[in-house]
Amino acid sequence: MPNTVLYEDRGHRNVLLEDFGLGGLAVQANQHVIVHGNSGMILDPGGHKVYARVLAETYSVLGAAKLDYVFLSHQDPDIVAALNGWLMTTDADAYVSNLWMRFVPHFGVDEFVAHRLKPIPDEGMVFDLNGARLMALPAHFLHSEGNIQLYDTVAKILYTGDLGASLGADYVEVGDFDAHVKFMEGFHRRYMCSNKVMKAWAEMVRPLDIDIIAPQHGAYFKGKQMVRRFIDWCAGLECGIDLITPVFKIPAE
Repeated sequence: MPNTVLYEDRGHRNVLLEDFGLGGLAVQANQHVIVHGNSGMILDPGGHKVYARVLAETYSVLGAAKLDYVFLSHQDPDIVAALNGWLMTTDADAYVSNLWMRFVPHFGVDEFVAHRLKPIPDEGMVFDLNGARLMALPAHFLHSEGNIQLYDTVAKILYTGDLGASLGADYVEVGDFDAHVKFMEGFHRRYMCSNKVMKAWAEMVRPLDIDIIAPQHGAYFKGKQMVRRFIDWCAGLECGIDLITPVFKIPAE
């Protein structure tokens, strides 16, 4: 797919990059770039397989702007594996949940750029992107123990990481929510922690003015009605430990 502009107005752009990792064994993953004025951020830039192409495309989207932030929603390799390359070839600071500060360096972060890997506290924080407010929101256990989402207050886009992920759909925007559920359900029942956490997340995000929910895998949800359908679906889903009724057993020989 070509790059998809999710929002563009008065010097603020939100771009979903082309799917450079499609095919092979690796899970499909989305990369997003936000530009406001002369400052930019990339979200969940991915692993080594896509690094060179994502880097080149990011510079194309940035134009004259400078990459100031690399946002990491959690610690999975499809998000952080190529982080050292981003730190070595840009001046950006990378932010990840404080919980993963001692683990991400195992992906090979060089000592002399390690000071630019910075923590996001459990309660979240606000980024200033050349005057645009980007809110890092706590979304722990969805699915990572230290999981952070990003809400762009200008574009009204909520970037949800693995929450909302779909596998196998051949479109980039959800048109029929009910038909789309089959691409999400199995993943969410296994990867999300519990309905208690899903409800807590839904209560947090419902007051936000959201026009688009953009997951890290698969299609995005556009429009108030589609956003509401997704939030309500999450709030009602049994998943994770809700479905475990002590079934741990020694495998048969």
